[in-house]
Amino acid sequence: MSKTAVATIAGLLSLGWFTAAVAAEAPRADLVNRKQLRVCADPADLPFSNDKGEGFENKIAELIGQELNIPVVYTWFPKAVGFIRMTLARKRCDLVIGWGQGDELVLNTNAIYRSTSALIYKKGTGLDGIDTLADPRLKGKRIGVIQGSPGGNYVAKYGLMGNVHGYPMMVDRRYDNPAERMMNDIRSGEIAAGVHWGPIAAYWASRGGEKLEVVPLLKEEGGGKIAFRITMGVRQGDDAWKRQLNEIIAKRQGDIDKILLDYGIPLLVEDDTKMDLLTEPRTATSSSGEKKADTPATAPSEEKKAEAPAAAH
Repeated sequence: MSKTAVATIAGLLSLGWFTAAVAAEAPRADLVNRKQLRVCADPADLPFSNDKGEGFENKIAELIGQELNIPVVYTWFPKAVGFIRMTLARKRCDLVIGWGQGDELVLNTNAIYRSTSALIYKKGTGLDGIDTLADPRLKGKRIGVIQGSPGGNYVAKYGLMGNVHGYPMMVDRRYDNPAERMMNDIRSGEIAAGVHWGPIAAYWASRGGEKLEVVPLLKEEGGGKIAFRITMGVRQGDDAWKRQLNEIIAKRQGDIDKILLDYGIPLLVEDDTKMDLLTEPRTATSSSGEKKADTPATAPSEEKKAEAPAAAH
């Protein structure tokens, strides 16, 4: 083969490599529907969402839709095994309102809230004033725990597993509601107390019967992470869409906080070194972290990775 032919082949190979490299680095096509806010959600997962629009994630979706000036439409699927695969990944929708930060099934936005697990009990049963799972009054008590949950790790840490009653985490809530069952079991005395994700505990403890005491777990240490940030989730690669949502979160965080506080959700301050409750909507910041005047919201300016459960629900 002549030197000219070798040079030509080498050039073509180099050109092919260069073209492939450019294609690999080129931005992918925008798969997001810009005429509708297509939300992936569970049709029966209160307090988060339902097909009647009664959940706080429904209200947040409406807020996002208003900000974008487009209607909200839903793809309904139970938030159990296969939820992301059957919805977001199949491009049937473009946004999950609530998803644990750090889960690689989705591309996380900045956090919209931070919360913790909670202890639930019936007033007047000898547990009044309790504020930690380390309290000796819980020894020997039958305690309800969501199987595989972070709160359950602390039940084990404090030696309370001997008489535990487990409830499933991943179920189709159109047919079974472990949170509601746990609350009813506490009311009936079947179990003395329960441990559940704070947003769920706060909602169901005030519905379906006598209002129960809900104590956010703020003092637990040494048994693993118990407080988590919850984000919105988009498809991996939809970076422009994520950035647009981050701008909306930064602008409307105070309105999001108000929705959550109206639902009684135990919100924690953003500082990882503190387990203090947030009692009022936050003040606005820009996406760069600079405080703005006369606007009602804020969002953390930097995405902080946390080992959050994929769906804290």
